Amino acid sequence: MASYLLRRLLIAIPSLLGISLILFTVLAMAPGDPFSEMATNPNVPPEVREALRASFGLNDPIMVRYLRWLTSMMQGDWGFSFASRINVDTLILQRVPTTLFVVGTSQILALLIALPVGIYAATRPYSVFDQIANTLAFVGFSLPTFFTGLLFILVFSVALDWFPFVYRSDIAATGWRWYWEMFRQAIMPIMVLGLFQAASYTRYVRSAVLDVIRLDYVTTARAKGLSERKVTLRHITRNALIPVVTLVALQMPAVFGGAIVTEQIFRIPGIGSLLIDAILANDTPVIMAVTFVFACLVVIFNLIADLLYGWLDPRISFS
Repeated sequence: MASYLLRRLLIAIPSLLGISLILFTVLAMAPGDPFSEMATNPNVPPEVREALRASFGLNDPIMVRYLRWLTSMMQGDWGFSFASRINVDTLILQRVPTTLFVVGTSQILALLIALPVGIYAATRPYSVFDQIANTLAFVGFSLPTFFTGLLFILVFSVALDWFPFVYRSDIAATGWRWYWEMFRQAIMPIMVLGLFQAASYTRYVRSAVLDVIRLDYVTTARAKGLSERKVTLRHITRNALIPVVTLVALQMPAVFGGAIVTEQIFRIPGIGSLLIDAILANDTPVIMAVTFVFACLVVIFNLIADLLYGWLDPRISFS
């Protein structure tokens, strides 16, 4: 296990270097820069703007700038945000807990819905429950998160006045009251992301269980006199979860990307809204750092998926 983990980490290094080079080159060749607004400001002389560009190395060749950025990243310096006037790592660390809470809780909710519904529907194919579950899954997967987000705001915030529709980070409360208010305002974004992912996962869980349930060893387990509950949980579900683990692991970066829309709808101060604000302000260091973090998430969750394979299927060896 340790040697396999070390090999995967060594393989990930050139992958991340290649991804970072492509991201940096694309951002460097994109029109605009953090000081482009100064060109339209008559109070800022052109020579001052050029002096600022030179001081930050924006006039240097792309490869020189990339090597400078890479060296700083390896030393823990993620750069300086031109829009927020603070270090990028500090800015990201301020936003990460909120995004992790919303995204992580929504994924737990999605799995808590998708696994039992998908398994139960697959063990009773074409039943009334299966047809209702399939219909709701298709509806949930077809509706985009911005539509369901606005629908939730209209119903639960405007009409019923149950939850606030704007996420506030400056809640005037202490103790358990503060935790409750934070959770209360996160319920709607968690439900929007969780139900959307649950609809997708339910279809995959049902399909994976249907593929396994017809195999010979399942028939053998039933012939030995095992109860249907044991056959389903011990022999069917565990093997059916292997492709589902792949889906969940590869979907996680996409979930963080999808959270960008949800964070904009509910005004959540997370990584997604930070990326949008940085793009609008041409804040290149922040854009580069956030997109590189997303790339690292792809590599990390792929590694987690491979490690989970060995736990779900003893036939898989890491030697």
